Amino acid sequence: MITGKTKLLGVIGYPIEHSLSPVMHNAAIAELGLDYAYLPFAIKPEDLPTAIAGFEAIGLQGFNVTIPHKQAIMSLLSEISPVAQAVGAVNTVCRTEHGWQGTNTDVAGFLAPLKALQRDWQQTIAVILGNGGAARAVVAACSQLGCAAVQVVGRDRQKLQEFQQSWQTSPVTVNLQTMLWQDLPQLLPTAGLVVNTTPIGMHPHDSQSPIPLEMFPGLQPGAIAYDLIYNPRPTLFLQQAAHHGAIPLDGLEMLVQQGAAALELWLGRSVPVEVMRRSLQEYLANPRL
Repeated sequence: MITGKTKLLGVIGYPIEHSLSPVMHNAAIAELGLDYAYLPFAIKPEDLPTAIAGFEAIGLQGFNVTIPHKQAIMSLLSEISPVAQAVGAVNTVCRTEHGWQGTNTDVAGFLAPLKALQRDWQQTIAVILGNGGAARAVVAACSQLGCAAVQVVGRDRQKLQEFQQSWQTSPVTVNLQTMLWQDLPQLLPTAGLVVNTTPIGMHPHDSQSPIPLEMFPGLQPGAIAYDLIYNPRPTLFLQQAAHHGAIPLDGLEMLVQQGAAALELWLGRSVPVEVMRRSLQEYLANPRL
């Protein structure tokens, strides 16, 4: 029950209709019996400063950040955690007595399902599709894994150059290379980990894939195909990758783990991770619930 005392949390992005963060966060809040509500906010890029000022005015307790705000939000915050500074992107914002503090829980969330796999990461080449805020968290995660090389693929040569240069002053140590999309046929045969950080293939555009179908035969059998998208399950990218012998991972567990870490920061206590995971699985099995 929402009352006049209910404290608000939320997630910002544009678009935001696809987000299932409200499903899992509100399930956890209900399980804990707390007087909180977690809401989605569709914020256009040009409205971001106004929105953050509005959140301050209404007393929002904290919020998650998704596409396309993970980097733009940083200049509007009072404090940025070391991990978010290293990554160069923020996905979680907390209210403090000194103002808004930004951090990044995407790195830990991304790593969670990979840690269960037995891999010689020091011999693994990672190919990352996309060069936005989510890609930055994946680069940092691949650095933690100790990947032999990280190849970031994008469509805009200037943005790729800026992406490459931005890591030169970062404490993250990584063998980073940037490539254009047309280089994919040469990259896939040596990739042990292929990660889609783009929104290509996200519901309702289920028939799209970031990798053209004719390129999938070049993917080495046993490679890990990891799509940060969690709706639909599986995406066309993961269907095709599995068909050609890859190990598919979707973004559901990353969503759960990064969300649980954020909720713990806001509430200052442990949260029911299994309840969050189950709520998403049930919703995706029957979106009308």
